[in-house]
Amino acid sequence: MDIQSHQRVNDILLAPLERPLLQWFAARMPLWVTPDRLTGIGLLGALSIGASYGATQWNSNFLWLANVGFFLNWFGDGLDGTLARYRRIERPKYGFFVDHTVDAIAQLAIVLGLGCSPYFTFSIACLGLIGYLLMSILVYVRTCVDGVFQISYGKIGPTEVRLLLVILNVIIYFVGSVTIALPFATISVYDFLALTVAIALILTFIISSFRYARILAKIDP
Repeated sequence: MDIQSHQRVNDILLAPLERPLLQWFAARMPLWVTPDRLTGIGLLGALSIGASYGATQWNSNFLWLANVGFFLNWFGDGLDGTLARYRRIERPKYGFFVDHTVDAIAQLAIVLGLGCSPYFTFSIACLGLIGYLLMSILVYVRTCVDGVFQISYGKIGPTEVRLLLVILNVIIYFVGSVTIALPFATISVYDFLALTVAIALILTFIISSFRYARILAKIDP
């Protein structure tokens, strides 16, 4: 499959707001701001998120710095491709490789930071990362097989996930740690949420993989 001809599916809930805003930014970026530099800003934002979550062991105010990191990550990660398309300087193969390699590093940094914070158990945070990486594998394999690069599922994409985490950070800051008693253990509400998301990602990967395999079996008997 020619990577230049893949179909990009990003049908997210916030698209009516995000796309015009990114176009507005792209039209006003000075020439010294390049897609590669924006990718670097996005990665810097992710690294600052991870470091900020880790630092909440000593001071919960670092949650606000994590929220700043989420904005930087959105700005860089969302605008790099938009700017390349706006200036008509796309490098499809290079851009695809660098963008998604950096995304993997960014998610690793964020999840490790969450696992080192006092609000999430490290093992549950890592289970969430496993779910994310499984979904990434599904997206990339499907891109190679049928030329569809599907970023969003159920109107939820990276932008919505960032916004939900920003809101969660605010809740954590003002509410603090909260536990719930389950039949088998007592865990924090945030661990319960993370575990739910991880299970949902893993189940989505398994169900979607079987569904695509059945479709491909009919196309390629």
